[in-house]
Amino acid sequence: MSNSSQGLVYCAEGSPESFNPQLVTSGTTIDAISQHLYDRLLDIDPNSGDLLPALAQQWQVSPDGLTYRFKLRPNVSFHQTAYFTPSRYFNAEDVVFTFNRILLVEHPFFQTATEYPYFDSIEWRQRVQSVTALSPDEVEFRLNQPDSSFLSVLATDFAAILSAEYGAQLVAQQQKPLLDTQPVGTGPFKFRQYQKDVLIRYYRHDSYWRQHGNLQQLVIDIVPDNTKRLAKLLTRECDIAPIPRLAELQMFSNRSDFKVEQQTSMNVAFWAFNTQKPPFDRVEVRQALALAVNKPNILQAVYFGQAEEANSVLPPNSWAYRKQSQSQFFDPTKAKELLRQAGYPDGFSIDIWAMPVQRLYNPNAQKMAELIQADLRAIGVKARIVSYEWNTFRRKLRQGEHDSVLIGWSADNADPDNFLRPLLSCAAAVSGSNRANWCDEHFDQFIAGAVQTTDVAQRRSFYLAAQQYLQQQMPLMPIAHSKRFLVKNSSVHGVAINPYGGISLVNAGKTP
Repeated sequence: MSNSSQGLVYCAEGSPESFNPQLVTSGTTIDAISQHLYDRLLDIDPNSGDLLPALAQQWQVSPDGLTYRFKLRPNVSFHQTAYFTPSRYFNAEDVVFTFNRILLVEHPFFQTATEYPYFDSIEWRQRVQSVTALSPDEVEFRLNQPDSSFLSVLATDFAAILSAEYGAQLVAQQQKPLLDTQPVGTGPFKFRQYQKDVLIRYYRHDSYWRQHGNLQQLVIDIVPDNTKRLAKLLTRECDIAPIPRLAELQMFSNRSDFKVEQQTSMNVAFWAFNTQKPPFDRVEVRQALALAVNKPNILQAVYFGQAEEANSVLPPNSWAYRKQSQSQFFDPTKAKELLRQAGYPDGFSIDIWAMPVQRLYNPNAQKMAELIQADLRAIGVKARIVSYEWNTFRRKLRQGEHDSVLIGWSADNADPDNFLRPLLSCAAAVSGSNRANWCDEHFDQFIAGAVQTTDVAQRRSFYLAAQQYLQQQMPLMPIAHSKRFLVKNSSVHGVAINPYGGISLVNAGKTP
């Protein structure tokens, strides 16, 4: 199959949690499904971060910032599959169905999911008043208050457009959960088969409204073990492997039959403290733990110099980035003093949860945990490293069972709100994407102020204040902003690494 110019095999690092991007924040899931099965109202220009027309051809915002109207693209086909045959093109009814599913408790599909983590973290139900079809090709969103990040939200991988007609069919068949497991979208590929922990198979969507590459079939081969992934690449069982271990990149960079793609990506790896558990409820303890960690050492040993040291959750290429003072960096002596002030002169014991999979922002969480464990020993803190199978890990994390966790975030759009609100707001603490379980009304006021104005200078001042406050409170310790890599067979073309959101193989092809 891999030798055919008509098919491509992508070796992924884990199984998807769902086939609907509304229900997840996991990058593993987004990479596998979002750009391949679905489209959004808007897209993001990968070079500038600007918003582009997609299923919406044009849009206008009312002067008071409360009403957004979208003119929709005509003649866009939904997937025809073994389980669904559309009778019409995409229209406003599908947009209303998609977003009311998250907005309205009485929507027939609201209860089929337990949560909508990204939308819950940005308070979708508090932000949006209504979504209405004005005509088959025009839809209107009314907001409860101005929100300068709203258009960016509609361009994220989570805002995938679903089929209202398919939803109605599932209601009639009393099969509502299939909306999220047997997907129907308008994207470049349609769903064919899924075997958990083995593979996903997609076929070409021949009626796709955009041009796309020459692939008839896309197989996502699920290979959690990094060594096996690279072995499959070398034996040509795989055409593309994402997130290679950086130490192994060297063996591919000198070969003409492989190509290493890289991109400066908007992401952050961090160590989050569960602030709902003592002693992490004490600011001095969180600051002490952060001061004990030698970040330059981690950058060398885990990232092999292919990342930038992080001192904010926002990456330096964000327009709202605040450069921090040197006083917050590696200082074990000051860390010990802070622990003494907090009433822990002899230290304490903690767990560090380390992800079992490689992620773009952290290629080796286990190694990172070992380095932090050694640093903490020097200030009298004993650390135990904990890990689970990936889906179990994420479930336990959502339930707040961890002491602390090494995890991270990749941007879904260029707006600073996309880092700050889903990671650290009170709403995100409830929805489960705030791994520090930290809820602070001062921080929430900063980020609310930032989205209630469209003035960039004003927004920036709110975000600078928010970052300064985070540096004092330290609910999480930013560690690194990593470059993004993938290795591919040199016969593969048209694969782009996007700095925002998941990978797209829409234009991928293979030279025979």
